Amino acid sequence: MDLQNRVIIVTGGASGIGKTISLTLAKHHAYVVVNYRSSEQKARALVEEIESLGSKALAVKADISKFDEAKFLVDETIKTFGRLDGLVNNAGITDDQLILRMQESQFDDVISTNLKGAWNMAKHSAKYLLKSPYGRVVNISSITGLTGNVGQTNYSASKAGLIGFTKSLAREFATRGVCVNAVCPGFIKTDMTDKLDPKFVEAYLEKIPLKKLGEPSDVGNLVLFLVSDLSNYITGQVLVVDGGLVM
Repeated sequence: MDLQNRVIIVTGGASGIGKTISLTLAKHHAYVVVNYRSSEQKARALVEEIESLGSKALAVKADISKFDEAKFLVDETIKTFGRLDGLVNNAGITDDQLILRMQESQFDDVISTNLKGAWNMAKHSAKYLLKSPYGRVVNISSITGLTGNVGQTNYSASKAGLIGFTKSLAREFATRGVCVNAVCPGFIKTDMTDKLDPKFVEAYLEKIPLKKLGEPSDVGNLVLFLVSDLSNYITGQVLVVDGGLVM
């Protein structure tokens, strides 16, 4: 799974699961473009960490929910590296509320970042990915896009939309050998889950056949596989990383 000199954009790549994805790709010699919207300090620190591994990285501030800013992110990538081989649409937000109380803005903001943001990035990346002999797109969806969840009509809709988007884009890009897949993480251990009530986590664990939370590396390693040559004949698929929660 050597990604030597391949240029890959990771949206929302400065923290959380995105940071793990960025580092995993860099450890396998990819050049990583770390996109961020507000975590500049984290993004700069991550670039330094990646460069200490002997790879190359670039931090680019852009709100990918905005069409022109997504274009700026891709343009900066091409300006710096001269090519683009992979896109990981990881950026996402939540704004949970029961639909009786959810405001229109809460729905629009989540859809704009999670779904339209991925479309914006694919739109601006397409002409470069289709020229690459290693073209890959990985969309980070969620098990809530498969099952739904109370209080997450906006988030679940955005993640389900990513699955349909993945399958359509896979068909469009297939004739040029570009593979497009979706990853659906389940309950992954992050800073956010560390702050949850232990009783809530324990109750959730009872529903997971493997009886443990996932690690960010479980997602990062799957993304690594999907952008590598080992996945040359896999496209349009939805791969679930959830310990067996959704079967």
